Amino acid sequence: MRLRLILLVLSLLAFLSASAGGYLYYSSLREAAHKEAETRTVSRLEMIKKNLSFFLSENIKPVKTLAGMRELGQALIRPSGDSLSEANVILDHFKETLNVEVCYLTDHEGNTIASSNRNSPDSFVGENFAFRPYFRKGIRGLAATYLALGTASERRGAYYSHPVYGEERDAPAGLAVIKASIDLIEKELNLNDDEIVLVTDPSGIVFISSREEWLYTSLKKLSSEEMSQIASSLQFGEGPWLWTGLETKGQKYSADRSGNEYLTHRSEIDNYPGWHVIHLQSLRAISKRVSDPLIQITGDITLMLSILVGISVFILYRRASCEIIRRKRVEKALRESEERYRAIYHNAPAMLHSINNEGDLVRVSDHWLKALGYTDKNEVIGQKLSRFLTEDSGRYLEEVIIPEFFKTGFCNEVPYQFVKKDGGIIEVLLSAIGERDADGNIVRSLAVSIDVTERKHAEESLKRAKEELSIYSKDLERQVKKRTEEISSILKYTPNVVYIKDREGRYLLINSRYEDLFGVKNEEIRGKTDYDIHPGELAEQFRAGDMEVLSEGCSSQSEEIVPHTDGSHTYLSVKFPIYNESGAASGVGGISADITETKKAQDQLRRLSGNIMARQEKERAAIARELHDELGQILTALRMDSVWLKKRLEETDAKAAERSLTMCDLIDQTIEDVRGIAMRLRPGVLDNLGLVDALEWFTADFERRTGITCIFEHFNVPMISGEIATSAYRIAQESLTNVARHADASRTEVLLKVEDGVLTLTVVDDGLGFSTSDLAEAEGLGVAGMRERAALVRGVLDVQSMPGEGTRVYFKLKIED
Repeated sequence: MRLRLILLVLSLLAFLSASAGGYLYYSSLREAAHKEAETRTVSRLEMIKKNLSFFLSENIKPVKTLAGMRELGQALIRPSGDSLSEANVILDHFKETLNVEVCYLTDHEGNTIASSNRNSPDSFVGENFAFRPYFRKGIRGLAATYLALGTASERRGAYYSHPVYGEERDAPAGLAVIKASIDLIEKELNLNDDEIVLVTDPSGIVFISSREEWLYTSLKKLSSEEMSQIASSLQFGEGPWLWTGLETKGQKYSADRSGNEYLTHRSEIDNYPGWHVIHLQSLRAISKRVSDPLIQITGDITLMLSILVGISVFILYRRASCEIIRRKRVEKALRESEERYRAIYHNAPAMLHSINNEGDLVRVSDHWLKALGYTDKNEVIGQKLSRFLTEDSGRYLEEVIIPEFFKTGFCNEVPYQFVKKDGGIIEVLLSAIGERDADGNIVRSLAVSIDVTERKHAEESLKRAKEELSIYSKDLERQVKKRTEEISSILKYTPNVVYIKDREGRYLLINSRYEDLFGVKNEEIRGKTDYDIHPGELAEQFRAGDMEVLSEGCSSQSEEIVPHTDGSHTYLSVKFPIYNESGAASGVGGISADITETKKAQDQLRRLSGNIMARQEKERAAIARELHDELGQILTALRMDSVWLKKRLEETDAKAAERSLTMCDLIDQTIEDVRGIAMRLRPGVLDNLGLVDALEWFTADFERRTGITCIFEHFNVPMISGEIATSAYRIAQESLTNVARHADASRTEVLLKVEDGVLTLTVVDDGLGFSTSDLAEAEGLGVAGMRERAALVRGVLDVQSMPGEGTRVYFKLKIED
């Protein structure tokens, strides 16, 4: 009895000691867990805050870039269908690239004029956002960020705005705004089940929450005045913003209405004054981190005691357990092996199938079905393999291959022709091995068929190509021989000089004309340079032309003056690079034609044309003087007589007086027409004041007569008269006449300027235009006359035009300083 009491007391003492030790151990673990949880919570909060700050600031630079796009400024300054379309394209591009909810553009009054959601039911186009704080800051020239619930879309978003300036850049013409969805931010928080993250505004309204029921609630009880202010801002919808029921307990703890307690930390978000991110960690979860390991330790002790009690049973079943475990491992490995085999069988990019000793299909791979155009295995399983072959291949399979295969268990690269479901033919090479049963008998095959259809076609094509190449080679040899004979005849009998040199300028070939002119033979000149044959200055001229062709890699045309015994001759030389097999320029070829007589004829023709045009200008001036002096005076006298007659008839015959007044008006109009004809024949302002004033008068007269807007600009133009002024004036006159007759233009521009001693005259219109390749000099556009006038003063005239894109006439001339 005493022994039992002692054992009972000792047991009680052991129990009390274990309980006290367990309690102290549990308390220390809980305190350590709270400290660890607090440290982890602070780190977690900082990480979440950094992620939020990153998400909320990632579009600040993109919106600045968006605001700097020229198309947005054009849409605000000159809103039109085209400018708004270009702005919408930019907004669509930024929306897709940034993966944001919407990008839109507002004018200086807050009205949305372009938006990437313009085609959506909740389109922003036409909406006014002047009440938003980001607009008020943006219109003052400041970039802004803003978190709010959309009034049009009723979806939360982070708004990024930046002012858009016009051409003057003195004040914003509007705002570019990017709205990013808050839903994406919430998905990226990656929260655990035992933690809650809230984002609140300065008033305590929950704007972002991992607990959906707390969204748009308040962390504190709001007064009616505070609710009125929040409602007037339209930042979080129309309310009401109920209290979450979350009460603070000290600095680090809080509890909700259900009595759940949380370890609480908060931190202000960067760049969003008054906005906080709040992290709530469940105390119950923290305590669970302590209790679970303790229970695990107690469980281990209990398990050890149970093992001691049941060790005998464990020994009895040990061998059985080991055998069960081994079998399970074997079964698992077998299943994995079977799954790998099945995956390889069906996913291999080859046609696999198996047949039994009757020739029936028992298994096919997915690629086999796809290659033959079948979708359901039930269509083929159980069918004879020969059914899917051509008649010859099927007969060969059943009569030869199957009997031989089920004897040897092997076949290699047997050619077959499969028939697809749609009737197409596939050429294959089939190889197979046999699967044997426990007795070693072959029960089925495992066959692989390789599609060689394309290879067969390629082999046939290659064979045909070889035959065609042989025929082509023989024909090419014949053509080369023929062309060689033709080229030899050309080189021998052409009146032009022909030669070929290598990159160093050494002659490789000259024709007979070169031999006659310079007194050398082809055999003698080969390997020599121009410096060995011609005078130094002439050799330098030839070598410079060769180097230009080699450096630029393209042909060139130039005139070369070469001295001969009968005087200097002018040659029109065309030089071109000669390429080797690797594509590199290995030398220079040249063909020179003697154009001495042609040049003389051209000079005579130019002088003759100049004399004709000079006489023409004199005749025009004389006719203009006659019109102005003779006919003008006669018309003036007639007008005076008409006025006198009108005054005499006013009292006696009113109708005659009215008729005299009509005569006066008609004579005035005739005088004006005569003066205009005289000015257009030869404007006196061209002789008296020079080219600039003459063109200014003519463009103004052209605009008055035709109704086509004509703008004349001139820059740095000195006093120009004589033949140059006449040619430039006539070219401008003819160009504008063509505009009035043929272009159907609404606007034309005339630009006259002098840069670096070069006079340029440009006439541009926005008319119908035409194809310059179809331009004929006899079509009445006067292009030949303009070119001739330009050539007389040693200038260049160029006409550029395309259908629907207007015409540009360009005249360039080097003038004396």
